[in-house]
Order: sequence, then C-alpha cells, then structure tokens
Amino acid sequence: MMEEEEERLQELVFGAEEQLLQKLEERDEGSLEEASSDSEEENESRLQVPVKRKAAWEDDDDEEEEEVDMTHRFRKDFKRSDAESKMSKQKLQQRLKEQFQKAMGGAPSWAERSLKKSKKKGDDDDDDDKEDEEDEEDDELLKKTGNYVGSSESLPKGTIKLKKCLNANNENPGEDRLTTVQFHPSAQVVMTAGLDHTISLFQVDGKTNPKIQSIHLERFPVNKACFSANGEQVVATGMKNKLFYIYDMIEGKVIPVPRVRGLNEQRVKEFEVSPDGEFLLFTGSSGYLHLMTMKTREVVRSMKINGNVCATAFTGDGSKIFTNSDEGEVFIWDVRSSKCVNKFVDDGCVRGTSLAVSRDGLYVACGSQSGVVNVYSQKTCLQDPAPKPLKAVMNLLTAATSLRFNPNSEILAIASRAEDEANRLVHIPSFTVFSNFPIFRKKTIYRSHCLDFSPNSGFYSVANNKGHAVLFRLLHYKDF
Repeated sequence: MMEEEEERLQELVFGAEEQLLQKLEERDEGSLEEASSDSEEENESRLQVPVKRKAAWEDDDDEEEEEVDMTHRFRKDFKRSDAESKMSKQKLQQRLKEQFQKAMGGAPSWAERSLKKSKKKGDDDDDDDKEDEEDEEDDELLKKTGNYVGSSESLPKGTIKLKKCLNANNENPGEDRLTTVQFHPSAQVVMTAGLDHTISLFQVDGKTNPKIQSIHLERFPVNKACFSANGEQVVATGMKNKLFYIYDMIEGKVIPVPRVRGLNEQRVKEFEVSPDGEFLLFTGSSGYLHLMTMKTREVVRSMKINGNVCATAFTGDGSKIFTNSDEGEVFIWDVRSSKCVNKFVDDGCVRGTSLAVSRDGLYVACGSQSGVVNVYSQKTCLQDPAPKPLKAVMNLLTAATSLRFNPNSEILAIASRAEDEANRLVHIPSFTVFSNFPIFRKKTIYRSHCLDFSPNSGFYSVANNKGHAVLFRLLHYKDF
C-alpha cells in the first residue's frame, strides 16, 4: 500500500510519465540547461528508461517544497487545469522550461513539410498543394513548389515572392497599438509588445502561430521590448519613467529595475542590446547616451551628441555605435573607449528620424523627416568625414520612422508610421524597390510601428496600430 501511495503522489506532483522520466534524466545529467540541448535521439531514449528506476530526488531528508500561487497573472498561463491553484517551485520551473524549450526545440513544422515534399513525387505533391490554391496570392508558384520551398541563389530584383500568413499574434492580438515585434535570435518564436501593457510570445509556423505565453505589466504601457543576446530574457521599457523590466523566460521571473546606478534620467524609453549581450544602450535626454552593463546593471559610460538622439544601432561585431541626431548628423562611437571616431552630416537631411546598420558590416541606412532613406557603405562611414550615399531611396512620402536590414543584407525594409501601407522592401544591392509589395486587395499593414525579419529571413513581420503583428512568408528563403 505504501508503494502504491508513493506512486500515486509521484503522478500527482510530476504529471505524465514522460515528464517524470525527463526529470529523472535531467537530474542525472547534472543541470536543466544541459537537458535543454539534448538531441531528438536522446529525447526518445528517455522514454525507454525503466519506470521502476530509483529516482534521484527520493531523499527522506529533503525539506518540504514551498508552494507557489498559480493564480498570479504571471503564472496562470502555465496551469493545465483549475486544480493546479498551487504548485511546487521545482515543478513550476520545470513547466516553464518545458513550454519554452518545446517552442525552441526541433525543426520548424514548415521546414519538415518542405523536406517531406521534396521527397515526394506525382500525386503526393498535388495533395500537399490543395490548400495552397485557396490563397489569393502566388497561386502559380504554390501549385508547383508548395508553401515553403526556397532558393539558395541570390535574391532577384523586381518582384519578391511572398505569402501573407495568419497574423503572428492572432491568438492574442493587442488591445492597443503594438510597439514591438521581434523574432527570437535562435528559436522559432516571435515576441510582441504594446500599449496594452502586455508582452506575448508565439511559436511561428505560418499556419496557426500558437501562443506560448503572455505577461501583463500593470500600469506599464510598453514602449519597447527586446530579447537579450542569448534569447533567455526580455528587456522592456515603458513610456513615462525610468523603471524597466527584465523577464527571465527560463526561470519565469519578472524583475523590476526601478533605478540604475549612474543613470541620471527622468525616464528611459529607447534602448539597444549589444550583440554580445554585455551592454544595454539607453537613449537619454539632451543628446545623451548611457551604456549599462547587464551584469551589474550600472552605467559605465555616457556619451553626448549635438541635438537630440533619434536612433541608435550597434555594429554587427558590437565594437561601434552609430547614432543619428534629429539635426541630421550621424555620430560613430567606439564602445570600449567611448570616443567619437567619426561624424558626418546625412546627405540632404534636415531632420533625422531613423537608423539601421546591417549585421554583416556592409551598410548603414539613415531615414529622414522627408521620407528619404540614404544607404551608405559602412566602411566609408567609418573613414570619410563626408560620405556620399550609395543610393537615396525616395519611395516614402512621409517621415521614415522604421528601418531594418534582413540578416544577409539583401533586403532593407523601410516604413512610415504616418500613413497606412507606407511600407516598402528595397532590394540590395540594386537599391530598387520590389514592385509587388505592398499590393493587396484590401488594406493589410496599416500604420507600421516596428519591423523585423526572422533569423534566416524566412518571415517578415510588421507591428501596426491595430494591435496586429502582420506576418509574411518570404518564399525565396528556405530557412526560418
């Protein structure tokens, strides 16, 4: 009877057999972090571990586990039934890890479908493509190749092959304007945030885009949210003060940071995360920039430009910071020494509004109030006190407020939040705009407030004023 009762309690506390076996293996391996990197073969081998094996956690001397209130708004999404009003910290941590790692692990479902389609012939191809024929766009392409077949060749100019997908945040659209859409640096996950005080994570498959989790920050409309460099945390700033939050997705903790040593600002809204994850760069008032270490959360260096800062960006290697001022001047700083290594006037610009730097170190784009976007050679900007743009893109009629290069610098996305559908994709290096975007039968994008590409350019998303993260599949790219 004692053994039966023990087994029953194990089932109640640790859930299904698969979860129990996973816990046993994780404890034997020494850490949950190591368990998160197991291959699929290792995951399958876990299921073959004998159930009767003595569990590593069975210890009569262990202290009673503290229980956590699962009705709290930050944890309620992790309940599997109403009976789980309380949960041990150990089980909650495991639940959080399982849910997030499930989204991060394995091949994307669309990639698996693409692989299967490449192996099939004849009638199988026709069956797979029936649902694609229902879509309004790219019918001819999909009849032949299916949803997600791409090319490894250079992206051609002229027209871009794409498909409108279900909104990335369709399961939990924003109740107010979205201020952020960002793809996870390594997982099949996208994050949205906005003025409805909510940060949400979704798994991206282009079909259903299931929600992973949402957290609500009370009385905190989110101005900007950004993944940490390793993708394990989210940093979020608000609209009104210098309080910001760090959300640890692995531990399930929301950490308020009410003050930062050395940060003498009334509020912080805009920031950038350094590529190495070491720094946060805060935009201050009166032209100030503040570099805070993530480790100690204190400002170690401050810099100042003429005028006010309108946009900042780290170079791909994290060694330099580009800063655009509202007076049309661009300043380049060395991160380690905080010295200004060069500055120049953005050609023809009266008032600067935006900035983007390509990850590969090739290009810099500067947006202006007039809607003109100048694209420069990044190398020339570092050396020449008066660089000339490679191209002045003049396809926006209102202020260029958002710029984003795709990861391999073949596309520059430009947008203005001042008009509906003011969103263009520029082909690099021809510097010509794709003629078929955005061309839809009805309004789709509305006011663009944030843009992002997935890690391998397979998806492009736009956060708009309707609370939607509009999602497009770029068919040229075969990877997420």
